[in-house]
Amino acid sequence: MYFDRKCKITFICNGATLFSEDDRFTDLENYPPINEKGQEEIEKICEFLKKRGVKNDKIYTSPATRSVQSAAMIAKQFKQDFEIIEDLHPRKCGAFNGLTFEQIDEKFPDALDKLINNPDIATPEDAESVLGFVSRIKNSINRIIENNQGNRIIIVTHKDVIKAAICSALNMPPSSLHRIYIKSGSATQISYFERWSSLVYCDYKPM
Repeated sequence: MYFDRKCKITFICNGATLFSEDDRFTDLENYPPINEKGQEEIEKICEFLKKRGVKNDKIYTSPATRSVQSAAMIAKQFKQDFEIIEDLHPRKCGAFNGLTFEQIDEKFPDALDKLINNPDIATPEDAESVLGFVSRIKNSINRIIENNQGNRIIIVTHKDVIKAAICSALNMPPSSLHRIYIKSGSATQISYFERWSSLVYCDYKPM
């Protein structure tokens, strides 16, 4: 029973947007959409999934337009529908929305240090705390796993959501979230067992 796999999840980070190059914070659901580069990234992911022979039972996605667009392309590959999971939306980033790390450092002195080292504190004040965010994602993924016993599924979502999933699966502290790097249009796979989880591969981006 220790080695009985409950579920295998392939997480796909949504394709690139105009915010991706500058690594801007964003929690908006309707903006920005994936751009031409993002479409090319997801096309390569679809080809990767096809060549790898990835088996799939269900496809889930965050409600954000950029994720839904990416999920629609993948669903077409598998000739399946996809389901939107509201709790897989990005971390609410409040006043940081639309800003780069450099702009935040200039406008909000010490804010980045607080964000990284104090995950239990909402930074900025109108944002979701990192601790709360990781907990939300953990609970959402646990519900998905319980509803997909023995299944192999795909979740299309955002880089921070995938980082939170990795932290939860490997029992890493929420403060480790910012030490994980996930690129747009990349694939990460986690196998969930009865008593533990295994990171199979992370941040793979077909070239």
